[in-house]
Amino acid sequence: MLRYIVRRLLQLIPTLFGLSILLFAWLHSLPGGPEAALLDVRATDAKRAEIRSALGLDEPLLVQYGRFMQRLLRLDLGDSFTTGTPVMEEFGRRFPATVELTIVAMVIAIGAGIPLGYLAARRHGRLFDGLTVTGSLLGICVPIFFLGFILKAIFAVQLGWFPSLGRQTPGIDATRVTDFYVLDGILTQEWDASWDALVHLILPAIALASIPFAIIVRMTRASVLEVLGEDYVRTAEAKGLRENTVRGRHVLRNAMLPVVTSIGLLTGGLLSGAVLTETVFVFGGIGSFLATAISNRDYPVLMGFIMIIAVIYVLINLAVDLSYSVLDPRVRVR
Repeated sequence: MLRYIVRRLLQLIPTLFGLSILLFAWLHSLPGGPEAALLDVRATDAKRAEIRSALGLDEPLLVQYGRFMQRLLRLDLGDSFTTGTPVMEEFGRRFPATVELTIVAMVIAIGAGIPLGYLAARRHGRLFDGLTVTGSLLGICVPIFFLGFILKAIFAVQLGWFPSLGRQTPGIDATRVTDFYVLDGILTQEWDASWDALVHLILPAIALASIPFAIIVRMTRASVLEVLGEDYVRTAEAKGLRENTVRGRHVLRNAMLPVVTSIGLLTGGLLSGAVLTETVFVFGGIGSFLATAISNRDYPVLMGFIMIIAVIYVLINLAVDLSYSVLDPRVRVR
């Protein structure tokens, strides 16, 4: 197992190297540049050239790429063109917000999606199955930004049950330890601040969970239907085993492999930045900051954030592969 983990981690090196080349070529092929975002539209060409020289953008691309790779090997991703702050500091400041939002969204999606998918499979062809399939289709088809605005209009504006934006109500003097607002409130025993941060997470998490929820429901349903037709399940039922035993040991455990794969990919996708959700709810995570960086042609932020996200994605996939050995002993033997 250790040899497998080391091999997978070593595969990360050529993956990141190839990604860095593609990213660098793509970003520098875009029209315009960061000077257009930093200067007024009436700025002279001389001023634009001065800004490009100060940012090092007037040098050959190979020189710029070589300088970036040198910083990357030192774990120095440079400074943001627009804020002047180190990229790692910008990422560390915003990533906890995205992680909190992702965790709550995936808890909602997994906690509701797997039971509904299983029940729909057990009631295949009945009304409950039809309603579940229809609901999952709606979850995939409805755009996240539209669902977010609907949730804000109903539950925040009309009913006033939840806040409509931000991570915490202004005026709450909360102690920051980890920048995970809910966890900080628990660690410092500031229960009001922790509860307020959790309430702020509800609406954006529901909006963000809509697509993962729909995919998990459909994957669980399809996987359970396939397992229910296997001989070992029919044999277990014919032996008179209790339904809970058949369901937990023979059906769900064997049906979870493709579902776990989907959960890993979905989690990696959400951690890469829920741009629309964070923008609609002004949540302040890496998604909304990436959207701003794209419009400003902030190359260091884009390169740094995407490289870090790629590492996280690979590590999540590694964790998913390792979980297979827990769910299926045959994988552990191989």
